[in-house]
Amino acid sequence: MEVPQKCAECGTAWTNRQTCEDCFQQMLFWEADYPAYGAEVHHLLVLCYHLQHPSLYSPVGLKAAKQLLLEFVEQRASPAEVRQRYQARVDSSQRDWKITGTPAAHGSYDPPIQWTMTASDVVAGGAENYCDNVRLWARAINERLKTTQ
Repeated sequence: MEVPQKCAECGTAWTNRQTCEDCFQQMLFWEADYPAYGAEVHHLLVLCYHLQHPSLYSPVGLKAAKQLLLEFVEQRASPAEVRQRYQARVDSSQRDWKITGTPAAHGSYDPPIQWTMTASDVVAGGAENYCDNVRLWARAINERLKTTQ
């Protein structure tokens, strides 16, 4: 069986058989090795990866994630501010919608978005540039969402 050479969701060309999930795991490893990295940009890492792989979200979850990115990037909200603001809305005992996608109901973009930066670009920049590159990635995603959605 032949392995796909690019991601069906974000369009990234996979080099050396390194998938988007591999890149995501690499970034998590860097955050484990350098805890300050995670404290600084983990919220953006998870959000960016999921926004570029929208089937991981439900349709409502994808809409909420786009709003979160806007708040982080444009309004410069901190993770603590966002947690406080949305705590009741995302509390699983109070919400009537799913965050994560299912085979029957998952997020997507119509038309698909041509991203200018992906997880593989962040990984290619190396651990020493990780935090700066995650912030660049977040801004690039926010800009594409604003111009294509």
